[in-house]
Amino acid sequence: MYIMKRKYKVSVIVEHDKEGYFAFSPELQGCYTQGDTYEEVMANIKDAIKLHLEERLERGEVIPEIDLVSLTSLEVEV
Repeated sequence: MYIMKRKYKVSVIVEHDKEGYFAFSPELQGCYTQGDTYEEVMANIKDAIKLHLEERLERGEVIPEIDLVSLTSLEVEV
């Protein structure tokens, strides 16, 4: 039996500070990870998202889908 796989597009936010990298997906509550390098955190979040989606699909839950995410930074003087 052939099971057709589906691709999902999810947003990922990556933050960097002196302790390393932190990544999370805003629309997948509780889906986050960390890593020492950007490459490591991206591989980790991809694995975390895949596991998160697999679990939700097994439970018959709806997977939120996004079309566009825009993130920017803003400088504010106070």
